Amino acid sequence: MTATTDTTTTAGIPDLYPTRGATEVPTPRQDPVVWGAPDAPGPIVPGDLLSFERDGFLAIDQLITDDEVTVYRNELNRLVNDPDIRADERSIVEPQSKEIRSVFEVHRISEVFAKLVSDERVVGRARQILGSDVYVHQSRINVKPGFGASGFYWHSDFETWHAEDGLPRMRTVSVSIALTENYDTNGGLMIMPGSHKTFLGCAGETPKDNYKKSLQMQDAGTPSDEALTQMATQHGIKLFTGKAGSATWFDCNAMHGSGDNITPFPRSNVFIVFNSVENTAVEPFAAPIRRPEFIGARDFTPVK
Repeated sequence: MTATTDTTTTAGIPDLYPTRGATEVPTPRQDPVVWGAPDAPGPIVPGDLLSFERDGFLAIDQLITDDEVTVYRNELNRLVNDPDIRADERSIVEPQSKEIRSVFEVHRISEVFAKLVSDERVVGRARQILGSDVYVHQSRINVKPGFGASGFYWHSDFETWHAEDGLPRMRTVSVSIALTENYDTNGGLMIMPGSHKTFLGCAGETPKDNYKKSLQMQDAGTPSDEALTQMATQHGIKLFTGKAGSATWFDCNAMHGSGDNITPFPRSNVFIVFNSVENTAVEPFAAPIRRPEFIGARDFTPVK
């Protein structure tokens, strides 16, 4: 069963992707995957754009050099060991270990990561996929030390960004850049190829200030076991491995997650979300209040 709705927000924008209702509802994707022209200039070759269109992701063996990895990893370590950063609301800690799990808005906290965001190897690919200038909807560093760092349960980012941040259309792309080696055992990123072609509207209302819980453990906006089983059976699951400096670009609606890291080997990455300047956020489509701006930006200034 599929469904759409004519419900509008206060801004008068149609809700093309209903979610957080009484039941789980799949809706066919109503937006392009690649918004830019196939022959538009940029770092991505046409064949890779076609792969991104088909699969919803693009893996790159080396986006940044070994020397650059060292710079960014040192900056990550500096941030997570800074008491002022730990005390900042933009830092999220593990419920059990109380160690830092993520630091948000890292491109504003750190000049080092700000330069990475505007690097043409990074922002150029985002412009190419989204077919416009872009701004940073969200940035963060994720830290998965060994011996028990928890994972991120299966979800579509767009489901949350639509429901709680007010992004109207699927015109958003993420990049995860590895700062440590991704093995097949240390909690790497998993994506269901092709899952980005269907939006899964989740069941259940959004609690007020849901972000305070969801950034540690996802609850609202989580697909059912039955839906995940059906999607995994249909699409399969791709696990991403690679050396530090590798990167994975993925569509905002790709179903993805990662497991716990119980190995001795840490897994850390920098995560940047680019949104089209033609897809700026309105009021949330399925939440009582917006999430804070350090999670869902309201500054739509294009990256230059």
